[in-house]
Amino acid sequence: MRRPLTQPFLDARPVCLTEAAVKRALVVAVLLAVQASAVGTAAPTEYPTKPVRVIVSTSPSGGTDYAARLFGQKLSEIWGQSVVTDNRPGATGMIGLDVVAHANPDGYTLLVMNVGHLITAALSERLTFDPMKDLVPVTVIATTPVILVVHPAVNAKTVQDLIALAKAQPGKLLYASGGTGGVQHVSTELLKQEAKIDLVHVPYKGTGPGLIDLISGQVQLTMTSVPSVVPHVSSGKLRALAVTGDARLTALPSVSTFRDVGLPGVNVVIWYGLLAPARTPRAIVNRIAQSVAEAAKSPEMKDKMTRGGAYPVGNTPAEFGAYYKSERERWSRVARQAKIRLE
Repeated sequence: MRRPLTQPFLDARPVCLTEAAVKRALVVAVLLAVQASAVGTAAPTEYPTKPVRVIVSTSPSGGTDYAARLFGQKLSEIWGQSVVTDNRPGATGMIGLDVVAHANPDGYTLLVMNVGHLITAALSERLTFDPMKDLVPVTVIATTPVILVVHPAVNAKTVQDLIALAKAQPGKLLYASGGTGGVQHVSTELLKQEAKIDLVHVPYKGTGPGLIDLISGQVQLTMTSVPSVVPHVSSGKLRALAVTGDARLTALPSVSTFRDVGLPGVNVVIWYGLLAPARTPRAIVNRIAQSVAEAAKSPEMKDKMTRGGAYPVGNTPAEFGAYYKSERERWSRVARQAKIRLE
């Protein structure tokens, strides 16, 4: 006779567990919990399974583009997947940042930006994203000093010559930048403050267009990343006067440092950072950072970057995150002191 579902099992007996059995059960439960947690944090060895798009927030030919393409090639080798560089210049880099800030956080749309874009974002009031909340720092791929270069027609072969010329002709010398509030702009304003000279700012939509006008003589000088001008200095199209940092460059050993010429306060380092959309899984962020670190240690990468005037880094997401925050605070102060306003 079938027993009703509501009828209790008359033959059921209470189960008495020994103390040892309870301990075993607890151990198993803990192990299962740890195992479940590990599933969420373990590096996804299957990533990437398709091409990765890297948004570069500058025009081609600048230092940011140079670093992004070199690392992109190496990551393609490491991952066995294409890494496609997609230049999105404009609005002093904010267009590229906006694209990534609103991208799907799956690790297949990344961003390469420089410190200047972080400065611009800090000064902007009408952004549709928050650079501190909508982007997650992955790693610094490389750093480079800032170099002061002039057109060969400028009657200045040293920084002292340029300062004397600027004081003799206040407001006459034009300097190019990749956009208002960017690192070129802020760096030159820092030079103006330290040397007590008057130069006129001419902003462009990216480093590349500004360099074109500098080479053609439409403007007289710029302060920019080393990789973007090494070929032009080597060919004689531009003249290098000084470089930031504590040591001379391997790529341009004859160029003095600002410290050498008595302007140690002109101390700027441009970093090129790799970032992802917020909410990108931490395991993927770590996987990307580890791959960049592997690329940075490559002798081939070190050679190419050094010859271009840059230095590979490949630090951890935590290290870059702390640096990202401190850089925003530092350069926001400098920009306020220079009374830089975004139009």
